[in-house]
Amino acid sequence: MYRKITQHLTIIVVLILTGCGAKPKEKANNEPMSVADSSGIISLTAQQYESAHIAVTKLQTRAIGTTLKLNGTLDVPPQNLISISAPLGGFVRSTGLLQGMKVKKGEVLATMENPEYIQLQQDYLENKSRLEYLKAEYNRQEELARENVNAKKALEQARSQYHTTQATVQGLKARLTMINISVASLESGDIRQSINLYAPIDGFVTVVNVNVGQFVSATEVMFKLVNIDHIHAELQVYEKDINKISVGQKVNFQLNHDTEKRTASVYLVGKEISPDRTVRIHCHLDKEDENLLPGMYVTATVQLGTHNATVVPSKSIVSFGGKDYVFAQLQNRQSFELVPVDAGDSDGEYTEVAMPTGFDAGRGIVSEGAFELLGMLKNVEE
Repeated sequence: MYRKITQHLTIIVVLILTGCGAKPKEKANNEPMSVADSSGIISLTAQQYESAHIAVTKLQTRAIGTTLKLNGTLDVPPQNLISISAPLGGFVRSTGLLQGMKVKKGEVLATMENPEYIQLQQDYLENKSRLEYLKAEYNRQEELARENVNAKKALEQARSQYHTTQATVQGLKARLTMINISVASLESGDIRQSINLYAPIDGFVTVVNVNVGQFVSATEVMFKLVNIDHIHAELQVYEKDINKISVGQKVNFQLNHDTEKRTASVYLVGKEISPDRTVRIHCHLDKEDENLLPGMYVTATVQLGTHNATVVPSKSIVSFGGKDYVFAQLQNRQSFELVPVDAGDSDGEYTEVAMPTGFDAGRGIVSEGAFELLGMLKNVEE
């Protein structure tokens, strides 16, 4: 009996010890490795070296531009953004506008109807006719006054009626012009029951707020048009950096989620600090682009000046784990070491770098194939 109990206890102890020894081994196998806790060295076979199209250069000293990174949006001048309303209100008789449509200056946007249009034309014709009679009467009273035939009061009354009616006619004429009714056509007997609204600029329709049959008042915005011929960039500069900005500086910018780089120049610098402690700067684009729209977000860099710096080709720098690196060649030409760097200003082709203390400036730096090497290194570590 004692012998059986002893055997059972021995088996249990062996199982426990075996289980405890297995767990650390499993943890070690699953523990991830990273560039930080490895040598960061990768050696290639001749075939891998050739397929990666590796090219090597050396550290260089050259003039590099000092830049300031900014954010902003695209916008158009106020005169290129138009809101269309009906000056006297009315019913929408017809319109064929849709958002995104292109319109030409003078093109009919909508046709409006309102009994007030007819009444306005009638009032003009009646007062115009009365004005002719009052002018004749005023001239007659002046002639009589010169001959001392009539009383002075009659002359003053005729003068007052004539000038009052003359002002009324001028006011009605201005209102008719406002709703695009030709006074010359009206005086020839052409009374219109509808009016047209015309596009004041070339541009695109951005807003359509009406439909056929709807009554709109004079204060309602029916359509909005935008002309993008003179689109510009509005950038925000923090007040601590505003003294670095001046008219004429070159600006490189690109749209969010777009790799194409465009250029502009600083045209105006704002003179007011907003509540978020920024100042707006107005930049003119060097080249117009119909694909750009007002309101698009942009990221930009302003060229502040140049200075001599140690640089590498921008394609040499790779990012991993939130840090920047370059691949430096070892004595074995097919082996490379991942070296951390501090990246600075860039002109697009070259980027300023600060190398680690003691780095041999004569070592080769990978200028082509750095991203391929980083991919291989990650695969090896995994």
